[in-house]
Amino acid sequence: MSIRRFALIWGIVFLLVGLAGFVPGFLMPFAPDHPPLAVESAGGLLFGLFPVNVLHNLVHIAFGIWGIAVWRSVAGSRTYAQSVAVIYAIFVVMGFFPGLNTTFGLIPLFGHDIWLHAVLAAGGAYFGFVARPAEARGTVAHDRTP
Repeated sequence: MSIRRFALIWGIVFLLVGLAGFVPGFLMPFAPDHPPLAVESAGGLLFGLFPVNVLHNLVHIAFGIWGIAVWRSVAGSRTYAQSVAVIYAIFVVMGFFPGLNTTFGLIPLFGHDIWLHAVLAAGGAYFGFVARPAEARGTVAHDRTP
């Protein structure tokens, strides 16, 4: 997969997940012992696993729009991937600390979000820091930046 395709796919997935967080049928109630949140709007466990609220959903939508907006540029896609790697790695670390695991009560980052954010950070790290652009690999013309 090319760096550009990574940005497009990650962008689409982030956008869809962000929108899914606003669909009540995809949310299960938080467990009674979940860390307290100041923002409970659109809150719950997305697909019964991932804690979200309105702000969490908006972060996903923003990352989705960003990925879709930059996918036509190798440089933009690489910057996007690097940013996903760094930001989501920070989210992973935050998920382990009380207070930080809810971003001071604003955005839930606990539970299954920790491992999911680790996977997102790892994908971003590969495409942002390791993978070479398609042009450097000598792949076909349709994979090149216009």
